[in-house]
Amino acid sequence: MGKVAMAIDNKLRTEFAPARLAIEDESSRHHGHAGWREGGETHFRVEIVSAAFEGQSRVARQRLVYAALKDEFAAGLHALALTTLTPAEDKPLAGPRASRPAS
Repeated sequence: MGKVAMAIDNKLRTEFAPARLAIEDESSRHHGHAGWREGGETHFRVEIVSAAFEGQSRVARQRLVYAALKDEFAAGLHALALTTLTPAEDKPLAGPRASRPAS
């Protein structure tokens, strides 16, 4: 895990105490695009599951994550693809529909 990814991980764990956190550096997929730089660590996909998101809209959740990472954006982080869920939203579908095979 690179320096920026480690900073993202540390800050999100401290701020949101996530039940699950996944961080993927997708910078290589954006070679030549705006914000890309040699060495990567400019574009990330983050999936975070936290009770801190309870009662928050999708936009409010994303704003919280962006605020927590403001220093990383100031230092060159260009883009985040975010999935922000509560623990209840992260659970697989339950009930009869969930067990039916796809038709």
